Amino acid sequence: MAIDPATLRGNWSYPTTVRFGAGRIAELPDACRELGLRRPLLVTDPGLAKLAMVRDAAAALTAGGIEVEVFHDVKANPVLANVEAGVAVYRKGRHDGVIAFGGGSALDAGKAIAFMAGQTRPIWDFEDVGDWWKRANADGIAKVIAIPTTAGTGSEVGRAAVITDESAHVKKVIFHPRMLPAIVLADPALTLGLPRRITAATGMDAFAHCLEAYCAVGFHPIADGIALNGLKLLHDWLPAAVAEGANLAARAHVMAAASMGAAAFQKGLGAIHALSHPVGAMLDAHHGETNGVFLPYVLAFNRPAIEERIAGLARFLGLARPDFDGFLAYTLRLREDIGIPHTPAALGMTKDHVARFAEMAAVDPTAPGNPVPLDMASLRGLYERSLAGEVAAHA
Repeated sequence: MAIDPATLRGNWSYPTTVRFGAGRIAELPDACRELGLRRPLLVTDPGLAKLAMVRDAAAALTAGGIEVEVFHDVKANPVLANVEAGVAVYRKGRHDGVIAFGGGSALDAGKAIAFMAGQTRPIWDFEDVGDWWKRANADGIAKVIAIPTTAGTGSEVGRAAVITDESAHVKKVIFHPRMLPAIVLADPALTLGLPRRITAATGMDAFAHCLEAYCAVGFHPIADGIALNGLKLLHDWLPAAVAEGANLAARAHVMAAASMGAAAFQKGLGAIHALSHPVGAMLDAHHGETNGVFLPYVLAFNRPAIEERIAGLARFLGLARPDFDGFLAYTLRLREDIGIPHTPAALGMTKDHVARFAEMAAVDPTAPGNPVPLDMASLRGLYERSLAGEVAAHA
């Protein structure tokens, strides 16, 4: 069925103000005025900073009487130095808010800069542990406008930022409820230029978010419903978004699913992310691609706890074989079709990494959400099976 992309437009209030639809980037000056921002800092990455979309956004702000400065010292996996440099620019320029413009790295860095601009304690004091977020000066957190240019992380609707601690080579989640952007301009037209590989990797990130949220321990039927529908959108539209880069309807549905995944995973994540974070932190691998690599191995490992739930998902997606094995086969085909590697060896991982990565995964904050309890032995086994390419059932 042909869908007119112009109909894929809406104003949503969950979990924050979201203005969704092609062309909504034109509303950036109005969004700044609505929040009272007269001198925002636009945070992006080096690649995007060179593109017309960022230059045009900055020019539109200037034309609208809003002073803007662009900060783009952000790595693909943002590190503390990026945040500290951004905070220094923010304070020196006496900025009054942040426009986080880009993929997950720029969004996370922008949110972390807005958060840390008003803090006196080091950033690691606000890691997502217990109620550490209460240590923050909430009144010092700057307002954020988020503009995603990829469809994967969903960071535009999240209350946290993932920052790499380079001294420990560990990805840490920095959390505060007020890190949630005040306004999101979700414009799928901004994703039209994404390369096939990035479209696939970010799409698998969204897929992993929805799947892990759906399978995570705990009672949260609201998150489950959002995750289910996010998975349906990805089932229906991700292959087209990868194969037909100019398909705006496909791009729009995948972008919506990415936001849905991030809204859903407030329920929890699990072993996919626990395994993925050490690989990203130590080998600087793309987070979405890493999630895609580990997804079927974790799915098979978790089978004893989620088989019935996955069978329900398979029926909902309308798979030809509506059971666990049918869904597992579907994920393997999807990965192959869109170009996700089958083993983490393609990301630079070797057997020599297994022991250290298992130690890191065991203490990752996403590990407790896994439906089958994780320990060092099970995590080592998951890494070893993934390196061997063996999607084996839980032993």
